Amino acid sequence: MIIVQEQDFDLQAEYSALREDSPAIGAIVTFTGLMRDFNQGDDVQSLFLEHYAGMTEKVLEKICAQARDRWSIQQIRLIHRVGELRPSDQIVFVGVSSAHRGDAFAACEFIMDFLKTQAPFWKREQTRDGDRWVDARQSDADAARRWQKD
Repeated sequence: MIIVQEQDFDLQAEYSALREDSPAIGAIVTFTGLMRDFNQGDDVQSLFLEHYAGMTEKVLEKICAQARDRWSIQQIRLIHRVGELRPSDQIVFVGVSSAHRGDAFAACEFIMDFLKTQAPFWKREQTRDGDRWVDARQSDADAARRWQKD
């Protein structure tokens, strides 16, 4: 399941959906990304996330398909919010269920690393000094590149 939406999501509901009706599940790994109130040394008052509807979902589907090809996974649940967000708001949820924890951990991390570098999201921060676009980080590119060595 892949969803791009403005509204918040319920962590317990997402976890429960990953756990539903499968005695073969031995591990569930989740990641929840939150909006910070700082970036690049400045206080951030809000964040506006934009995306390219249709294209974004296709890229996220491709990333999840690649994870399924690499690891033995039962389910993937991926939610990414768009629109205006405030500090402490949930931005992204990635949940992976698998028979084994190693597959679940690796797949969850892989999905996040490639989401950060390949998915067409654009971030505009509001600071005391005005709006600014957020550039891609080298550390995100480095994290994604390590999977290409495997």
